[in-house]
Amino acid sequence: MPLGERQGDKGESRYCGVETEFNDDMPHVLAFNLSSGGFDFVIAPLMDPTYRPSLVQKDSAGSGALPFAGSDLVMSPSQWSSHVVGKISSWIDLDSEDETIRMDSETTLKQEIAWASHLSLQACLLPAPKGTSCANYARCVNQILQGLSNMQLWLRIPLVKPDDDSANEKNDALVDSWETWNSFRLLCEHHSLFSVALDILGTLPSANSLGRWFGESVRAAIVNTEAFLTNARGYPCLSKRHQRLLTGFFNHSIQIIISGKSVHPQANVAADASQNNSGEGLQRHALRPYLDYVAYLYQKMDPLPEQERFELGYRDFLQSPLQPLMDNLEAQTYETFEKDAMKYVQYQRAVSKALLDRVPDEEASTKTTVLMVVGAGRGPLVRASLQAAEETGRKLKVFAVEKNPNAVVTLHALVKLEGWEDSVTIISSDMRHWNAPEKADILVSELLGSFGDNELSPECLDGAQRFLKEDGVSIPSSYTSFLQPVTASKLHNDIKAHKDLVHFETAYVVKLHNVARLAPTQPVFTFTHPKHSDKESNQRYKKLQFVIPNDTGSAMVHGFAGYFDAVLYKDVHLGIEPSTATPNMFSWFAIFFPLRTPICLSPGSTLDVHFWRCCGPTKVWYEWSVTSPTSSPLHNTNGRSYWVGL
Repeated sequence: MPLGERQGDKGESRYCGVETEFNDDMPHVLAFNLSSGGFDFVIAPLMDPTYRPSLVQKDSAGSGALPFAGSDLVMSPSQWSSHVVGKISSWIDLDSEDETIRMDSETTLKQEIAWASHLSLQACLLPAPKGTSCANYARCVNQILQGLSNMQLWLRIPLVKPDDDSANEKNDALVDSWETWNSFRLLCEHHSLFSVALDILGTLPSANSLGRWFGESVRAAIVNTEAFLTNARGYPCLSKRHQRLLTGFFNHSIQIIISGKSVHPQANVAADASQNNSGEGLQRHALRPYLDYVAYLYQKMDPLPEQERFELGYRDFLQSPLQPLMDNLEAQTYETFEKDAMKYVQYQRAVSKALLDRVPDEEASTKTTVLMVVGAGRGPLVRASLQAAEETGRKLKVFAVEKNPNAVVTLHALVKLEGWEDSVTIISSDMRHWNAPEKADILVSELLGSFGDNELSPECLDGAQRFLKEDGVSIPSSYTSFLQPVTASKLHNDIKAHKDLVHFETAYVVKLHNVARLAPTQPVFTFTHPKHSDKESNQRYKKLQFVIPNDTGSAMVHGFAGYFDAVLYKDVHLGIEPSTATPNMFSWFAIFFPLRTPICLSPGSTLDVHFWRCCGPTKVWYEWSVTSPTSSPLHNTNGRSYWVGL
């Protein structure tokens, strides 16, 4: 049964598994662990652990059956596929120097995976590599992956990373387990069916080091009973750091698996006593107190906020950015943006402040401010501006300029419905080509993209600036883009699946979720409006240097997450840059710039990144590259793969 109900959460992390010993009575294993134990699935060995191919005598008829844990007929196909994860024999060592062990290991691995495929299991757990070298193990796994269509392979990796002050200890303890995983997945070419199952031990690495794993394809976390502490009543509990880690796993759809023998006998004695008192004769599962504690952690999490529930379907889903100049937006797109109340609250605050600054109280009843909404869409900024005028007691004359003829139909209907005929004039035109009958005091626009300037706000406002008074105000008055390096295995695999260059040179809008942010954001390009000089170009170039914290350990950069922050007017801002993001706003997700080849960073290393904003007569595009610690190709040269049309 699931760990509990959490409003809006339908993720896989609601289900908890248990690691079991070999038992050839699989129906009993399932009945005991699921019915009596309350677990949702088992990690069960598929093969007798004493089996070695080299010790099997081949009979003349060749009819010897392999010692699997029961025939496929002992349970229904749905029981096998829904409730069993195959555990590959832990003795196998494909990089052993002993040729017999190596050959036995290779044969057994392939036999067990073939059996698991025959049973239609959803996943198999591979044992952790035995030493520092895993080349032959990875080669065999990669061969197997080429023949799989659905079944996932989870590589067991202990969650360990040596601290810097442990350098004087014996060398075999100095392996950062992320390095083992990285070496293995590179040999398997980032295969989408290849994932990690982390072994959680009693001690944990630093928070930065743990953070790396949230950008990797982690499917399960195996928590050993030895990692649990004991509370005052003798029951198992976890340290505060372990609790935070498990909460992170729940939020990232990572399933928890309990492993090991009970080391809290007191908890079982107390539970058995209460069970006997209640007259229940069932044998209680020794690991039930651990499951109950994990369920308690899950149930005490806050429910998902409404905004998060709305965004669930967009998590780590790659979308091409809008082309609002080339294309006319559809009604559904307008409707989504118009639901973002917080954005329009900020715009209304900005217009109110601008009106109060421009019109003193004594002129409030006589002076009319000319305000132009350029890119009016279906009218939300017109409404926000008129509400600001009403709130401040200022008189307003509004020009609503919109190039999309379909949206203009809606604007006319809105003006008639609201009775705005005396104060709003609708202009069906591209703002860059319209000749205004008078100049504006305030120019209001909503042309920002996820990277600030990526929907061509600078070019549009350059064209509209000619009808702004010398002392006129632009809302927004400036905006800055930001970047940071991220680990994003899922995004990389999704792009790689297209098997072409174009997709690796395209920037995507994406609700980032399964990512690890490896360094704080840094500002990239800033645009200010109105422009102070006609000669100022909209082309930009910036070199950024990111330093990866020492205690993170090594990490993989799959690309860069981009954000923006805009100053609407004075102290009123709007943005999605994580440290200053406007709360409860969903109009913009981050933008993601991929790297064709992911770059591995060593601890404390510096990442040098170059970004260009290039302008041509018909399009604007970005180019990007990395020059340190290694050089990447220049991405999107001449806008060959991705551009925004003027």
